[in-house]
Amino acid sequence: MPSVLQLTLFLLASGVAGVLIFRYFGLPPILGYLAAGVLIGPHALGLASDSETVKYLAEFGVVFLMFSIGLEFNIHKLRSMRKIVFGLGASQVILTIVLTIPIGLMIAWIYPMTWQAALALGGALSMSSTAIVTKILSDRMELETEQGRNVIGILLFQDLAVVFLLILIPSLAQSGKDLVVDIAFALVKISLALVLIFYIGQNIMSRWFKFVAGYRSQELFMLNLLLIVLGMSALTEHFGLSMALGAFLAGMLISETPYRHEVEDDIKPFRDVLLGLFFITIGMLLDPIVIYEQWFLVLLLFILPLVFKFGLIAILTRRFGASPGISIRTGLCLAQAGEFGFVLLTQIDGLHLVDPAFSQAVLAAMLLSMLVAPFLIQYSDQIALRFASNEWLLQSLALTKVATKSVRNKDHVIICGFGRSGQALAKMLDQENISYLALDLDPDRIADAVAGGSHVVYGDATRENVLVAAGLSRAKALVISFADTPHSLKILRLVEHLKPGMTVLVRTRDDADLEKLQSAGATEVIPELIEGSLMLASHVLLIMGVSMRKVVRRVTDAREQRYGLLRGYFRGAEDDEVSANQSWHLHSIPVQEGAKAIGKTLYELALEEDGVNIQAVRRKSTDAEYVKLELDQKLVLQQGDIVVLSGSPESIDLAEARLL
Repeated sequence: MPSVLQLTLFLLASGVAGVLIFRYFGLPPILGYLAAGVLIGPHALGLASDSETVKYLAEFGVVFLMFSIGLEFNIHKLRSMRKIVFGLGASQVILTIVLTIPIGLMIAWIYPMTWQAALALGGALSMSSTAIVTKILSDRMELETEQGRNVIGILLFQDLAVVFLLILIPSLAQSGKDLVVDIAFALVKISLALVLIFYIGQNIMSRWFKFVAGYRSQELFMLNLLLIVLGMSALTEHFGLSMALGAFLAGMLISETPYRHEVEDDIKPFRDVLLGLFFITIGMLLDPIVIYEQWFLVLLLFILPLVFKFGLIAILTRRFGASPGISIRTGLCLAQAGEFGFVLLTQIDGLHLVDPAFSQAVLAAMLLSMLVAPFLIQYSDQIALRFASNEWLLQSLALTKVATKSVRNKDHVIICGFGRSGQALAKMLDQENISYLALDLDPDRIADAVAGGSHVVYGDATRENVLVAAGLSRAKALVISFADTPHSLKILRLVEHLKPGMTVLVRTRDDADLEKLQSAGATEVIPELIEGSLMLASHVLLIMGVSMRKVVRRVTDAREQRYGLLRGYFRGAEDDEVSANQSWHLHSIPVQEGAKAIGKTLYELALEEDGVNIQAVRRKSTDAEYVKLELDQKLVLQQGDIVVLSGSPESIDLAEARLL
């Protein structure tokens, strides 16, 4: 049996390998963790045993996941989505459980199964993967679409329902009067916990966080956060409830405080690592031999629940007023099993409610359904068009609305995205009587904006037919007002294909993707961080007495040089590692004794070949103060000079090697 250290190394190494491989193929990391667990588990290579210590540690992954979900469950969000969450979401979970019971009793002819076991399995099968679905919809920019809202609403209720199921399932192991008493007692305990926490804890939590934050210590804030999450989990476990429930309630309490977003960022590393460990332990439960021996049952349990959930969700979504196409897309997004299904299945196994062989088949089928989930979502549009008889008509009507809005427009501006930036631009265009048409995917925002007199229609700017309908051939300019490089590149490629040479302005967060967007055809790229710096500098210069003409010239020069003088920054310890690596830095390099650059001109060094810009050369003057020299290709570097470069980390490393 491996030591704790060896076991930890196996788990970490397999997790890294699994995530790397699945990321390479564009698949969710959760599948990499599951595959890694299967491979190193006791039923395959046997590198890691089914350790109780590992299981207990992995439980904290679920605890932190439930805490994160609690952060999303603020009262205002629930109220705004109450019809979808408590109508559509509740119908899906309840009907899945209710309809699974008779199916489970039919299976009892082959595998021993009580109605309690069937109910518990129904709860597990009713779950869908929040991790997979939200990640893919976010990447596709579909979270704010109609099907995106339906999907999120159903997932929110599933996450809420799992809290009750985690309490209910242990009660199902009882029988007769004990079962009824336990369920009633569980409901009473939940009600009391909610009342105490929300009427007493909310005020205390807000004041306590304010007190801790007043010390301005990140270390203290983090320790306090862990104390609250684990303390609430321990409290609910002490009263016979699950640790996950305590974490969920802690998240709900903190969601009502001003510190919610900071807490979410702080807890994410703990949640992701421990949740990855949890999924590895789930994969370790899978026995490939049982699957081989029961391949037909596994296939059956894979196909039937997938089709059943898809059909049920599609029908319910249609009953709640969605179009056939939206209903089909919603069903395809949620047909797979979910991470909480594994949590509930683990609990079912621990209580011996179902036959172990049957449980293995269910586990394998759930894993398979999660493997196909990304492909179902990816091809949901094509499937909806194939099976929804009026989907072509609805899409044609949507395009007709876009075309109708733009048919009289000429030399107009097409605005892709009608968020804050898009709306600000639209107001300025209105003031100058310049016609525009905005495309957006948020139905609520569009309805409000149209009522307010804005020219905005529902349309996906990453689709060729939508851009054509918006009058791209007649437009004078196109503006991408959202800061999302992958989708911006897709739009740029379409514009380059449909109307080469079109004036396209692209908003981006910083200068990390400046060259990439310019190469794709962007006429101008506006990095909001650098533009913000320009505005800040302009105000300061005016306050300090610099003339308006000179300030305007400075700003204009910076823009004409494509922000060359302002690109990059001196990186500090608190800068985000990933964003820092993706953007340009400023870096000062002292020319030390024996450096290769001494006695050479800037022309001879040719540092630009390494992809860097020389921002400045500073040299000690006679009074020992450093002065900035005028940049000239004939400038000869001396010992003690300081060369300030801007560029990517790799380019700066190459240039530094050339200098030193």
